[in-house]
Amino acid sequence: MKNKAYKFRIYPTEEQKILIQKTFGSCRFVYNRFLGLKIEMYKEEKKSLSYGQCCKQLTELKKEYEWLKEVDSDALQKELKNLNQAYENFFKRHTGFPKFKSKKNNHKSYTATQNRTMEVRGNLIKLPKLKWIKAKVHREVKGRILNATISQNPNGKYYVSLCCEEDIKELPLNDSQVGVDLGISDLAILSNGIKFGNPRFIKQSEKKLAKEQRKLAKMEYGSNNYNKQKIKVANIHEHIKSQRKDYLNNITSYLVNNFDLVCLEDLSSSNLMKNKNLSKAIADVSWFEFNRQLEYKCDWYGKKISKIDKWFPSSQICSDCGHRDGKKALNIREWVCPICGVIHDRDINASINILNEGKRIVSLQQAS
Repeated sequence: MKNKAYKFRIYPTEEQKILIQKTFGSCRFVYNRFLGLKIEMYKEEKKSLSYGQCCKQLTELKKEYEWLKEVDSDALQKELKNLNQAYENFFKRHTGFPKFKSKKNNHKSYTATQNRTMEVRGNLIKLPKLKWIKAKVHREVKGRILNATISQNPNGKYYVSLCCEEDIKELPLNDSQVGVDLGISDLAILSNGIKFGNPRFIKQSEKKLAKEQRKLAKMEYGSNNYNKQKIKVANIHEHIKSQRKDYLNNITSYLVNNFDLVCLEDLSSSNLMKNKNLSKAIADVSWFEFNRQLEYKCDWYGKKISKIDKWFPSSQICSDCGHRDGKKALNIREWVCPICGVIHDRDINASINILNEGKRIVSLQQAS
């Protein structure tokens, strides 16, 4: 049994919108309140509040603030779990210290965990406190619903993501492997010679986006016209995001359906984004999202991923004879091996080397 999410757009009534907004605010209040208490306690006593202590204090807090009783109680408990997890990640995994949530954040969400009250019937979804809510259910929901995350995008649209426990059948194996070289000119270059181009979705909408952003900049902040224009800008961003996600879904599905082993470089997008000349192009191709989709699909369907070190010189080695020819400038797209004389396409040669290195790593893992 594996977890699978189904995301649908929902169309709440005015009453339901008010309750959703109250829940957003209450969750933010609880998270910030207990984050402040944790920080204060650590400064004074060098100790931190445990999850159990936070739960007890939350019960008392509801007596002080009656409006906290109006929203889903499990959503508030989930915020405490999220805060506790953020603290553990900071101390154990050395991630960033938890930050206070801002009311000005345009993306809002909360998670409901009362799965017994959740149900999908046609184009209606039953959620805790909200009861039946109209939705655009474009595909069948399979498995048992574990939780639901209700969110609102910057353009004002509401969505629900249902996390379900589902028995996903693994795909049949065909004893095939592929190496993938991620790039900017082409998004993904396969070791079999296939190239998936980079549509450059940001560039496609760049002029339109710039035009609408200039209009927004000239308007009075907080006015009705400003808020309307803000939604127009948000709609363009959402359109770009949807285009990119759909394109990446098509590529990753092709890889998982056709290959048993996918080898690729373990790139650090956050570090590469520090390059001012390439940051915009790297953000547009979204290597992180590509990796995320590939990982969960391989996990679902019983396929393997082999990630090689990001410092592996894939574009410097001749895939035919193994000669290492040295570092090359990015503008060199083809090169001739001085030893065997083979003419290499830089990217295809790199993907073949990635495949060979990935297979070597897998064989070592199996042998150990």
